Amino acid sequence: LDDGFQDSTIFKKLSFIVVDAEKGFGNGLCIPAGPLREPVNKAIRRADAVISIGPQNQQLNFQKNWGTSIVEPIIKGQLIPLETGQNWTGETFVAFAGIGHPEKFFSSLKSLGAKCVHCEALSDHQKYSRSIIRRLERFAAIKNAHLVTTEKDAVRLPKYFRDKIITLPVRLRFDCYNFVKQLLESIV
Repeated sequence: LDDGFQDSTIFKKLSFIVVDAEKGFGNGLCIPAGPLREPVNKAIRRADAVISIGPQNQQLNFQKNWGTSIVEPIIKGQLIPLETGQNWTGETFVAFAGIGHPEKFFSSLKSLGAKCVHCEALSDHQKYSRSIIRRLERFAAIKNAHLVTTEKDAVRLPKYFRDKIITLPVRLRFDCYNFVKQLLESIV
């Protein structure tokens, strides 16, 4: 459940804090001085584990910068693009994303060989108004490019627009799958 950690009206059997390994907890301060919704030490007391997402070099930095303040288990993982048969090389794309760190999505596309002629970073949970949709369609038409976004963004698009979009599906691959499996099985 995205952004459900602070919602006390939701019954939870397990709670995870999911963090980008590269950015960590930012400057460690709460909004508006920093990126956090609550202090790390307060949140950690309610969490069953921390899930740190990123490649190994970022995981090492996260552990170095934040590991001593986290007493819960740290579960490491990476987002891996799924093979869908989509040819990313040789095609031109207008990419857009309204997620927490859209630059990571754009980097993933480029690492697959996609030629992104425009990358539009929208606000996290951005509402897709008709004017935004028209602007993206016009830009793609001018550049003779395909529109591409995240799966998270695609489900928030109006139905009439979804058929015009390509998505890049990703899956979270845990470094310690068996530990995660044990955690999940413990609540059943």
